Amino acid sequence: MSELSITVLRFGFLILLWALVLSSIAVLRADLYGTRVTSRGKGRNKRRDDARADKVAAPSRSATGVRTGSISTSSKAVGHLAVISGPLKGTTIPLGTAPILIGRSPTCTLVIDDDYCSAKHCRIFPENDEWRIEDLGSTNGTFLDNQRVSDPMPFKRGDSVRLGATALELRS
Repeated sequence: MSELSITVLRFGFLILLWALVLSSIAVLRADLYGTRVTSRGKGRNKRRDDARADKVAAPSRSATGVRTGSISTSSKAVGHLAVISGPLKGTTIPLGTAPILIGRSPTCTLVIDDDYCSAKHCRIFPENDEWRIEDLGSTNGTFLDNQRVSDPMPFKRGDSVRLGATALELRS
């Protein structure tokens, strides 16, 4: 082997080593500082948002990661959904006629920051005067009273749902 080819191999190995070091630093930085959160849509289409705000009270997000605001309720409203374990323990969500989307995505009704939770993990929705729960193709699954949810299942008062490290309960 010539001296030139050995020098090229040394530089290639050095570049590969630096790429490994920098990628390791990037992973450590992401673990230490978490996910970057960006604000959504305050400055865009201000006139349209102002007109819509006059007609409907827009939901806002509280510090717990749950959307709050006016939710229309029917006379058959059950009550609320309570987080009984996990990082959002103690959080409650009033139940109305709108479905509740649960996952890691900022567009969800209940945002759970858990590595074992999918972006759009499951959905709780009213159907025929009862609440139902549906897994939305999550990787780690949704469990209703220790039974894996594959199809939409009835979700009654006192039932508990587990997804990742979080457990939820339907309460009146």
